[in-house]
Amino acid sequence: MSSRRTFLQRASLLLPASLALPSLASAAAAASTPAAAASPRRIPAQELAADVVIIGGGTGGCAAALAAARHGRRVIMTEETDWIGGQLTSQAVPPDENPLIETVGGTRSYLTFRQKVRDYYARNFPLTDAARANKLLNPGNGSVSKLCHEPRVALAVLEEMLAPYVAGQRVRILLRHVPTAATTNGDRVEAVQVRNLETGNTLVLRAPVFVDATELGDLLPLTRTEYVTGAEAQRDTGEPRAKPEAQPLNHQSFTCCFAMDYLAGEDHTIERPREYAFWRDHVPPLHPPWSGKLLSLFYSQPKTLKPFNMGFDPAKGTGLFKYRRIIDRTNFAPGTYAGDITLVNWPQNDYMLGNLVDVSAEEFARHVDRAKQLSLSWLYWLQTECPRPDGGTGWKGLRLRPDIVGTEDGLAKYPYIRESRRIKAELTITEQHVGTEARMKVTGKAANEVTAADFADSVGIGRYNIDLHPSSGGDNYIDFAALPFQIPLGSLLPQRMENLLPASKNIGTTHLTNGCYRLHPVEWNIGESVGELAAFCAAKQQPPRAVRKNATLLADFQRQLVASGIPLAWPKG
Repeated sequence: MSSRRTFLQRASLLLPASLALPSLASAAAAASTPAAAASPRRIPAQELAADVVIIGGGTGGCAAALAAARHGRRVIMTEETDWIGGQLTSQAVPPDENPLIETVGGTRSYLTFRQKVRDYYARNFPLTDAARANKLLNPGNGSVSKLCHEPRVALAVLEEMLAPYVAGQRVRILLRHVPTAATTNGDRVEAVQVRNLETGNTLVLRAPVFVDATELGDLLPLTRTEYVTGAEAQRDTGEPRAKPEAQPLNHQSFTCCFAMDYLAGEDHTIERPREYAFWRDHVPPLHPPWSGKLLSLFYSQPKTLKPFNMGFDPAKGTGLFKYRRIIDRTNFAPGTYAGDITLVNWPQNDYMLGNLVDVSAEEFARHVDRAKQLSLSWLYWLQTECPRPDGGTGWKGLRLRPDIVGTEDGLAKYPYIRESRRIKAELTITEQHVGTEARMKVTGKAANEVTAADFADSVGIGRYNIDLHPSSGGDNYIDFAALPFQIPLGSLLPQRMENLLPASKNIGTTHLTNGCYRLHPVEWNIGESVGELAAFCAAKQQPPRAVRKNATLLADFQRQLVASGIPLAWPKG
């Protein structure tokens, strides 16, 4: 089944937040109507129970499952696509990490994942002697990360890490399942209904704790958990760079990524995309202005917003081609790869013309389809119109690689999502907590002395600039310095719901601070800490909120985190 069908099936199941969401009981009643009777017969919903139900098998969901399972808890994890891993796999995004990640800034299990990626290449690929001797092997030698690798390798490693728990029936993974309804009792979630996208059959999942690890925060509207979308007003957050008025529809762009290699002397030009004429001439309606047409080697440099050209020469493997390159064939025995392979998640295929949150099924499908058309148009432009250093135009040898992303159309199984619904949390992380300039004003300290806010309830750490891509609200890049930060437990606790926890980009950040809490190692840490919290609460027979309120419980929980290899603060000095 193609990834296109996945998106369209998903769109038909998501309801706008403005509509009344059915209870499981009302959903069952609806199935007895004449209209339902006329549809294909479906097996009545069956029930499954576990200690923790995780909806969403992305980076955070996998980390949450691993953490809960290692403490002996039974986990059910669903995943919309047929690949677990999210950003690392189905979205086809090499890890964006802090520059010190080889030694600090990630949890022990995340660093284990990274090492296992290298071990996988060493075990299964014909590396050159030099590559095999390199303990810090970067398979693609891409410039964006110290570990640019293929999505399928990340998938294999995640499956390997989960394998003993799956075999021991501690973790059950339901691929190709999406949430469709939920029942709540007061401030608690009692059950979530999921549908199998292959068969149409439904399951009712029950647990003491539910984790929303979906890419868009899909459980929040289904459970009527209070949430925020888009950009907040400055009067609500106090952030220096916040908007004068709230803009809930102003979201970061999303991207349909793809893989390609380059075979000199060959012609792999794709069929001209349906919307090519539109995208070829499209100038993003942004402020400050974009550098010109979107399909161009020039784009707005994120920090300065001045026109910038990184260059592009796939024959030499330089510029944009090298940026997210996942295979550098010089790391492998001659003949292993016909050409270097890169993943295309670049400024030129960021989709800025609409959102995927709280929209109708038709609008959701339309935006995904147009985002795919943009990515294919970008490839076609590179193949046919891109200026070459020799004065010619077009690189016909660029070849789309569906096999790398596991789809028929060559585009990733799922869009790369940068911004989600975000819970209204007990503690919302703001620019004043982590932004370098804002912290200097708050503390009165110089740039070389200032640190991010110190949270007594820290459950992890991260480091990344506040990096917002161009938005559907017309903003160009917003990119400014942030300090090495902590993840406060309060940002993982909804203000009202007692047993629903976020484990992706849906935590208590703002539109701005989401820009530094949304990347791979931080999402992993968030998910892992949530899995640890679920296990801790089960052992102590306490709700998650009590852990933050009770100093003794909090200290015990933080000791558990440290013992599990989750650092709570950055090393000093």
